[in-house]
Amino acid sequence: MRNNDVIQSIRYILDLSEVEIADILRLAGYNATRSEVNYIFNDNDGEGPDSTHEMTAYFLDGLIYHLRGKSDKHPPQPIQTPVTNNMVLKKLRVAFKLREEDIHRILKKTGFKISGPELSALFRRKDQKNYRPAGDQVLRYFLKGLAEEKR
Repeated sequence: MRNNDVIQSIRYILDLSEVEIADILRLAGYNATRSEVNYIFNDNDGEGPDSTHEMTAYFLDGLIYHLRGKSDKHPPQPIQTPVTNNMVLKKLRVAFKLREEDIHRILKKTGFKISGPELSALFRRKDQKNYRPAGDQVLRYFLKGLAEEKR
């Protein structure tokens, strides 16, 4: 899924302003310019260039800090790029304090059918033998269900 689409969906779910988006980026240590933040929301229907993986990774980490707060027990993890659909699912699971049952319920609510083992395969390490890459459709349905639940 395009990085801009992910950020726009999260903005809709949490009803965030552009200033709040910039604040979330700043929480993770990324100083976004006004034009970078504006560009996310004015990308001409997905035909222009996408936001960078770096900025999206900082946004997802900042979202965790925004929703859960920074932990003194756990030092900040280095930014991982490129941002994959699996990474987005993992970061949103942490940010919204979701368990596997919650994610299954959210996906089921939208009509997307996925078994328990298939779902757990999306959250495994990439080098694990049962890892499965998440497709755009899984992420789209998850974001849609999360929007229905949180709004």
